[in-house]
Amino acid sequence: MVTQTGHTTAIRASRTIGTSVYNTQGEKIGKVEDIVLNKTDNSIMFAVVGFGGFLGMGEKYHPVPWSALDYSKDRDGYVVPYTKEQLQAAPADDIQELTRNDGQATRDSTYKYYKVAPYWM
Repeated sequence: MVTQTGHTTAIRASRTIGTSVYNTQGEKIGKVEDIVLNKTDNSIMFAVVGFGGFLGMGEKYHPVPWSALDYSKDRDGYVVPYTKEQLQAAPADDIQELTRNDGQATRDSTYKYYKVAPYWM
């Protein structure tokens, strides 16, 4: 099956992790560090995008709704419809904290911040 933007609906996590992420202005903002899954309903809760660090130090991990990432063949990476300022002000934490209490608080605050319709309702 193909999505609205012409992509297949299935992708291996190993192909996604490490993929560059760009904002709408074409600036590389980071890369996909991880994908957080909900085991009980077989959904992707959010992607974890890392940016802001140098050689792994000082990097911030930002949860981003999976549906907000749109793959661009031209950039060989994902594009998100957010400015650099929006991303810098977004919820961020270390990876372990993002999944505390099953990641639901992170998921909820992330979707609210980005004004993305929750998939779980």
